Amino acid sequence: MSVLLSGVVSGSAVGLRGRLWQLTAAELRAAAVLASAEILRLEAVRVAVVDELSLRPDDQVIASRGAGSWLAANTMLQVRDGKKIAALGAALRPFPAVAARFDCGDCSFEHAVLIVAFCESPPKGMPEEALPKCIDLLLAAASGVEATTTKVRNVIATLERIFESDEIPPAEDVDRNELRIASTLNGRVVVRGDFDALTGEMLLSALSNLTMPTPAPDGTPDARSAAKRTADGFTELIRRYLDCAKTGMDGGQRPHVNVHINARDLAEHRDCAATPTGDGGSVSDLDVGHMPWLGPLSVSQTRLLGCDCFLSTVLLDDHGAPLDVKPGKRLVTAEQRVALIARDKGCAFPGCTCVPAWTDAHHIRHWANGGPTVMNNLVLLCRSHHRLMHRKSGFVGKWEIRIGVDNKPWFIPPPSIDPQRHPRPANTTFTT
Repeated sequence: MSVLLSGVVSGSAVGLRGRLWQLTAAELRAAAVLASAEILRLEAVRVAVVDELSLRPDDQVIASRGAGSWLAANTMLQVRDGKKIAALGAALRPFPAVAARFDCGDCSFEHAVLIVAFCESPPKGMPEEALPKCIDLLLAAASGVEATTTKVRNVIATLERIFESDEIPPAEDVDRNELRIASTLNGRVVVRGDFDALTGEMLLSALSNLTMPTPAPDGTPDARSAAKRTADGFTELIRRYLDCAKTGMDGGQRPHVNVHINARDLAEHRDCAATPTGDGGSVSDLDVGHMPWLGPLSVSQTRLLGCDCFLSTVLLDDHGAPLDVKPGKRLVTAEQRVALIARDKGCAFPGCTCVPAWTDAHHIRHWANGGPTVMNNLVLLCRSHHRLMHRKSGFVGKWEIRIGVDNKPWFIPPPSIDPQRHPRPANTTFTT
């Protein structure tokens, strides 16, 4: 590590912007990774220190009504954030395996919160001796640079499915729903809400095509922020409802809730559920419902929706990859797009979180070069990664896409990113 790079990570940010030009692109990337690792380390240190302060409070902490409130009063943190830090420290005490992974910087604050919440309130049908194995699965999903909140929630949803009970998951508890609308002194209106996942999915689906960036007639990019586009879309949604509930089109379909699930798991049989393998194998994400926007949905809620819905059949192979549907056309059919969404669940590029409504169907082998419009030659990509696959201007090297033995897309980076060109799984192809 160069002296300058070391100073960037360990020194002050004052005047730093004027010195960064001396670093190469590789050193800038290294500095960003090192700084992120340092933030995780310091986050773990702060949680441990605040937790110890909670166990041994002095007069200042007692006067502040707890270590979390004291921390907020003596830093730029909000009270709610200080209390979250103190709460996580206390919650980690009974679960040393989770604490150890968090302390070594291999699990983020948010993922640690999700894991200990599951451990504190496991499914009622889960035996006590199964908890260590479940913790291992959750930590595997939460560890490393490929960890995402969606993956952690998928594992939680699968475990709740395996140990299915009559208890309603927090994400589906409609009794917790709240919507507060209040006028302000300057005549504006403030809206704050907290909804279950299904209501959120309906709202996001309805807003999807109304919140996309819209270039000006001369091609100038949309200058509105994401928050402004959402506000404009919400306004348009209300206007359309008041105009006899007119709806727009979203990815070629009218906005509605899409839930993907295997037919065997939709059946009313507990023994349909997948179970963890005894040799430390994987937990599949195929045995829970999945919504394109908000991810996992319990089988019980999916079955409820299945009682009154339009069912679209997508045939899957043993790996959960859809089989071909009407391959003879250049343009992707509506049926093929449904199948692609079931397989890729959004942009398939590793690490991308773009939802299905904002993706294009990309021919891996271009149609002009004889590439057929079949599932094994198609992949969903957001507009940015779609351009990247078509040699984005100024980009050195080229990514390649291949369909693996699991009938799912794998991405091969150019030598400028990985000299060995190790294949990387699609964003939704993972085991824990």
